Amino acid sequence: MTEPGWISLLPPLLAIVLAVGSRQVYLSLAGGVWLGWTILNDWHPGRGLAAAIESTVAVLGSAGDARVILFTLVIGALIATVEASGGVAGFVAWLERNRWVTGPRRAQLLAWIIGVVVFIESNITVLVAGSVARPLFDRYGTSREKLAYIIDSTSAPICILIPLNAWGAYNLGLLSGAGVDDPLGVFLGSIPYNFYAFAAVLLAFITVMSGLNLGPMRAAEERAAAGQLLRPGATPMMDEGVLTSAEEPPIPPRAINMILPIAVM
Repeated sequence: MTEPGWISLLPPLLAIVLAVGSRQVYLSLAGGVWLGWTILNDWHPGRGLAAAIESTVAVLGSAGDARVILFTLVIGALIATVEASGGVAGFVAWLERNRWVTGPRRAQLLAWIIGVVVFIESNITVLVAGSVARPLFDRYGTSREKLAYIIDSTSAPICILIPLNAWGAYNLGLLSGAGVDDPLGVFLGSIPYNFYAFAAVLLAFITVMSGLNLGPMRAAEERAAAGQLLRPGATPMMDEGVLTSAEEPPIPPRAINMILPIAVM
């Protein structure tokens, strides 16, 4: 077997193309894994499929990977429970009742603040900020595209700058595995040079405060201001029952139903 070289870029490219075209995350990832193992097995698709299955089983059998999968499932269940219990609706009502959020700019600033403050893990940041800010963005005529930009520009960039979270533990593990004597010191010393993370968070804040919208984002904002939340022909990547809250929750909305679980977590 020869060194793959530039061909090693093909599996992630295939996964990205499949994800964009099919909106099926698992299928796209499986396609990328299969192609990678096919390349490593001299382009034999059958052996590549067998190796992909074996490697997937090995990954799922790892204690650390199993913890990550279980952690992700628990977080998703927690957010769904918070929404079903009226926690999100109660928290949003509490924000508006106390005039913390009175317009689109404050709604965007809230999403940015949550993205900065909730730094446990990037997926948690996305779920929490999205659950809280989405109804506010919809109410004040701000596009889902703007919400996605703000959350994406704060979740991972903030998490990569802080060692006391899942990202920090992962990076410290990589440094330790590479034989670095003082992984924490090296990690802390590298933070000032993480220019992308600082730039992403700062640019998102400037965009929120200035109201700057360029190109497709301007078109999305104009569309949302006119009452059209989704782009014509768009296929939501979430179930519409999660995106909307047409039905009243079974219990009265209360902010504590969201604040307490998130604080405990």
